[in-house]
Amino acid sequence: MAGIETGSFDSPNETRTPPKTKVDMVKMGAVNVARATFEPGWKWSDSIKPVVKTDSCQQHHVGVVHSGRLHVVHNDGTEVDLGPGDVYVVEPGHDAWVLGDEQWVGFEFDTRAAQTFAKS
Repeated sequence: MAGIETGSFDSPNETRTPPKTKVDMVKMGAVNVARATFEPGWKWSDSIKPVVKTDSCQQHHVGVVHSGRLHVVHNDGTEVDLGPGDVYVVEPGHDAWVLGDEQWVGFEFDTRAAQTFAKS
């Protein structure tokens, strides 16, 4: 691999589009980065659960919010609202939904989550 490698969300390697969801993935060597866009009304348990067939999201998320607001509820009872500029780690076992009428855009840096989120 070269000393510097770049990619662009203008030409992602893969795009996934479950209902109210768009996930663009850029692959760079062994690293995958995703841009997730969730439309108003998006809820993990409505849009992604039917695709992955688990009771809650089993991905480990590491990312940063670009725009919009997302409410996350973990199976352990913790809850958080994520908004622009927030950096997050969300462990497996959660549900989430968009708050308000603005789409939510976040960038995910966990290679496995970027590679497999919203994919059957």
